[in-house]
Amino acid sequence: MEGAGVAGASLLAPHARALGANNDIRMGFAGFRGRGKHLINLFSEVEGVRVAALCDVDQKVLDERVEVLKGRGQRVTAYTDIRKLLDDNTIDAVVVATPNHWHSLMGIWACQAGKDVYVEKPVSQNLWEGGQLVAAARKYNRIVASGTQNRSEVGLQQVMKYLHEGSLGKIRVVRGLCYNRRKSIGKVSGPQPIPDHIDYDLWSGPVPIQPLLRKQVHYYWHWDYTYGNGDLGNQGIHEMDLCRWALGVNHLPRRVVSAGGRFGYVDDGNTANTQVTLLDYEPAPIIFELRGLPSHAGVDKIDSFRGVRVGIVVECEQGYFAGGRGGGTVYDWDGNELQHFDDPGQSHQANFIDAVRNRDRGRLHAEIEDGHLSSALCHMANTAYRVAQPSDPDQVGKNLQDQPFASDAFSRMVEHLGANEVDLKKSGVAMSPQLEWNGQKQQFEGADDANPLLTRKGRPGFTVPQVV
Repeated sequence: MEGAGVAGASLLAPHARALGANNDIRMGFAGFRGRGKHLINLFSEVEGVRVAALCDVDQKVLDERVEVLKGRGQRVTAYTDIRKLLDDNTIDAVVVATPNHWHSLMGIWACQAGKDVYVEKPVSQNLWEGGQLVAAARKYNRIVASGTQNRSEVGLQQVMKYLHEGSLGKIRVVRGLCYNRRKSIGKVSGPQPIPDHIDYDLWSGPVPIQPLLRKQVHYYWHWDYTYGNGDLGNQGIHEMDLCRWALGVNHLPRRVVSAGGRFGYVDDGNTANTQVTLLDYEPAPIIFELRGLPSHAGVDKIDSFRGVRVGIVVECEQGYFAGGRGGGTVYDWDGNELQHFDDPGQSHQANFIDAVRNRDRGRLHAEIEDGHLSSALCHMANTAYRVAQPSDPDQVGKNLQDQPFASDAFSRMVEHLGANEVDLKKSGVAMSPQLEWNGQKQQFEGADDANPLLTRKGRPGFTVPQVV
């Protein structure tokens, strides 16, 4: 078995082992400086769940959370190395809320160790690794859920049923919107010291150890493609998942085109902060718009489209839906409100526990394959952007003229950047070639520059296995 430290772990399913007192599901949490801390609280609210183990490579973060739980009367075992937690046969399920570059490998190791897994979004740092996580879930018959919690919201479930029944006629386009203000992370002049309370070897994990070329280890990794996926993988994955759900497709698109850049400041980030992507499905495309700058220079207010800042707009023959987390509203093309959906509904964490108890992945609202496919759309968009070449904005507009929805989005992006005093005639805009997807090979056709970005080389002891 490839994956150091898990070979000796029990492969017995949780229901085959003696459960804890009162039939508890005993859970371990990996990574909790940010989202993971919230997940500890959410899972603690689910009946029959016991927070039993914590794992974090930052000793300060680990010690602080252990003390908080101790104050609540919850005693846990603390680990800095995920492999030791996975060797703990008293743990039934693991929550993975680490930086993105760890998600798939940690999930695979957990499956191999006989644990069920709740893995945060995106479920992978690159497209291939997400597929390997799905394969591991199937091979080891594990319950593996994605942290795309919108799937558990009753209002959105009702919206999707409404759209899929054809209540507005055929879908013409699904627009994903992530207008999310992101300021500069600053720029350093050279490698920065690693705090002595962080095990940087374990933090790096699958990525070869590199000097710290940003102001801090934590969080700023989102804006470096080595570890993160920009705001497409940070926030946009939720909206991308809604887009794919609205279309009702369970495969990847036939082609992708992306244009954008990192505008408005020069810093240590290398991910796009402004980006338009066409994911060309039939019969209707997804157009995804990413914006990190304000509505115009000198303010913090952010734009919206049809009243949506972070969410989706589904344009159909007879009207459109505009909304996102929690629900939204359906309008006709004259602007009249037809129906409103608003019901936050169910606990995504309770849904995972229900599936674990019943050994039935069909109960999951966001099963790992759904998480993988939606994450893969983000990876496809980022891969296209990363092989893009500087172009004149007028030429980009001409290149998109046979794609009216994408052309409209790009025109509005140019206007938005102009309002932020970005002169694209001087800076140019990066535009990708049209990348054709081969579903059988799980790669782009004849794209020698793009295909290597769909995976990565591992690091000894921390390599995603070719065969799970």
